[in-house]
Amino acid sequence: MNKLKVGIIGLGVGEQHIHGFRQAGVEVAALCDYDPAKRRMAASKYPESTIYAHADHLLDDPSLHIVSIASLDNHHANQILKAINNGKHVFAEKPMCLTRAEAYDIQIALKRSDSLLRLSTNTILRMSPRFQDLRQRYIKGEFGKVFNIEADYNYGRIEKILNGWRGEIENYSVMLGGGIHLIDLMLWITQRKITEVYAIGNKFCSIGAEFVTPDMVSALLKFDNGMIGKISANFGCVMPHFHKFCLYGTKATYENALPDAKLYLSRDAHQQPVSINTPYPGVKKGALIPSFVEAIRGTGEAIVSENDVFSVLEICFAIDRSLQSGQPESIEVFNS
Repeated sequence: MNKLKVGIIGLGVGEQHIHGFRQAGVEVAALCDYDPAKRRMAASKYPESTIYAHADHLLDDPSLHIVSIASLDNHHANQILKAINNGKHVFAEKPMCLTRAEAYDIQIALKRSDSLLRLSTNTILRMSPRFQDLRQRYIKGEFGKVFNIEADYNYGRIEKILNGWRGEIENYSVMLGGGIHLIDLMLWITQRKITEVYAIGNKFCSIGAEFVTPDMVSALLKFDNGMIGKISANFGCVMPHFHKFCLYGTKATYENALPDAKLYLSRDAHQQPVSINTPYPGVKKGALIPSFVEAIRGTGEAIVSENDVFSVLEICFAIDRSLQSGQPESIEVFNS
C-alpha cells in the first residue's frame, strides 16, 4: 500500500488527531473546518495540507484513504456514511451517531463496502494508564468475583450546555455525549455483556437554557453474569471534570479518586487503602489512532474495534429508550 493519507474534519479536538496520525506515519493531507478563523490558523500552521471549507469537498477527495471526523455530533453520521460510501476508512469522535437508525445504516454501509474498510471511535479512556492498570488487576483476579460497578461521568463544564451547539441538537443525549466513555470502560474491563437497563433523569441545572433534555441521567445495568452496574451522566455538577469509577469485588474494592486511586483490601476502618498513583487521565486525544492505522495496514488490531463501537452504542440507545418509556429496556443487538 502506498503511503496512507488522511483528511480531518473539525479543528477543535480534531487538531489533536494530527499528532496521532503523524505518529503512525500517515500523511495529514487535508483539513476542514466551517470556521474561517480555524481555516486561517490551519493554513498557517499546516501549510502542507489542503484546507477545505466544506466537509463534502474533503469527503470527495479521491487522494484520501482515511477520514477523521471531529465535527459537531449531529454531523457525524452523514459524514461517516459518505466517507464509507467513498471507500474511506473512518476514525470518528464519539458519539459516532445520534440514533439507532443511523448506527444501523453505518453498519450496513460497512458490510456492503467492496474493500475491508475499518471504523473506530475515540473512546480514549481505554488508553489512560489509570484504567489500563485497573483492567490488568481485574484480569489477574485481584478483586475476586466482581458483583458491582458504579461509574459517574461528571462533566463539570455546564457552560457548554447552557451556551453552544449542544443546546441546538434535538433530543441531545448526555449518555451519548459523555456517559458513553464509562460504559465503554465497563465493557472493556469486564468483557461482559449488558442485557438490560433502567434509567431515570432530571433537569435542575439547565432550566431556562436552550438545552431542553435532561442534564442528569442515571441507569441501572444488568450484566449477563448477574453483575450489577450503575452509570450516571452528570452534566450540571459543581465540580471539575472527572471520571468516577468504582469496582466492588469479593476480595477488594477499587475507587478512582484524585490524586490517586484507592484499592481497599480490608473492611477494617483502621486499615488504609493502597494508593495507586498511575497517571490519570494521562492520555492525549490521538492515542488510539496508531492502533487504528495498524488495523488498516493489517499489521495489528484496533484497540477499539467495529464491534466495540456498536456494542456501546446499543447500551446508550437502550438507556435513552428507558428514559422515555419509564420502563426497563432490553439491549437490542444490531442485525443486518
